[in-house]
Amino acid sequence: MTSAASVIRARAPDLSPRVGIVLGSGLGTFADTVENPIVIAYGDLPGFPPMGVAGHLGRLTLGTVAGIGVAVMQGRAHFYEHGRADGMKAAIRTLGTIGCEALLLTNAAGSLKPEAGPGSIMLLTDHINFAGVSPLFDEQGSDRFVDMTDAYEPGLRALMREAARAEGIALHEGVYAWFCGPHFETPAEIRAAGRLGADAAGMSTVPEVILARQAKMKVAALSIITNAAAGMASEKLSHEQTMHHAAAAAADVARLLTAFLSRYA
Repeated sequence: MTSAASVIRARAPDLSPRVGIVLGSGLGTFADTVENPIVIAYGDLPGFPPMGVAGHLGRLTLGTVAGIGVAVMQGRAHFYEHGRADGMKAAIRTLGTIGCEALLLTNAAGSLKPEAGPGSIMLLTDHINFAGVSPLFDEQGSDRFVDMTDAYEPGLRALMREAARAEGIALHEGVYAWFCGPHFETPAEIRAAGRLGADAAGMSTVPEVILARQAKMKVAALSIITNAAAGMASEKLSHEQTMHHAAAAAADVARLLTAFLSRYA
C-alpha cells in the first residue's frame, strides 16, 4: 500500500520541509502565504483524516515561508468526531517522516484570563488533558511512554516571543486544557480547570503534541482566543462565534508565524 509520505515525495520531490504547521478553525488562509505551493488533498494521502468541521479545508500545502520549507495542514481530526484520540496519528507521523523537525500547532480556544479577550493570541506553555485519553492507546513497545516535560519546547517559545515583539503583537501565555467536546464546557468545569491552573480551554491539539513528542519533534502551539470561557461572559458560545473571532485574528497569526519561521530558519 502506498504511504502518505510516498505520495508527498512523488509530488514534491525537490522539497524538504523542516517545519510542519497545523492550522485550526478559521486560520486556513495562512496557507495562501506559502511560496511555490504544492497542494495535496487529504483524500489523496493514506491515513490523513476526512474533514467534518467547518473551517477545516482538508488539504496539505508544501512550499516555503520566509525561506524555510514547510508542510501546512489545513484542518485536523478531533476526538469528538469519532471518539478516537489517534485521528491525527498518520498525519503527524508523516510530517516527521518527510523531514519536519518541528511542529507548530494552532487552535481556537476559550480564555480563562480576562486580559486575553477574543481576537488575542496565547502561546501555550503546557497542557492539562481533561479528556483523559491518549493517541497512543493500544500501542506496544517502550516508546509509548512519552516524557511530556517541556512538551512545548522552551527554545521555540523564546523564538515566538521574539517574533511577537518584533511584530508588535501582544502575546499572552498560558496552560491549555483539553476537553473532548463537541459541546462547550460548563461554567463549573471551567472554574475547576482554572483552579487547576488552566488559562485556555479547547477541543484539540493535545493528541498532536503527544504524537509529535513521541516522534522526537519539537513543538510550539498558539491558541487564538475566540471567546471567554463558559461562565466568564454573557455572550452565548457557538461555533459561528469561534469562526468569526478566529478570522479576525488570522492576519496577526500569519504575521507571527512568518516572523517566527524567519528566525527559525
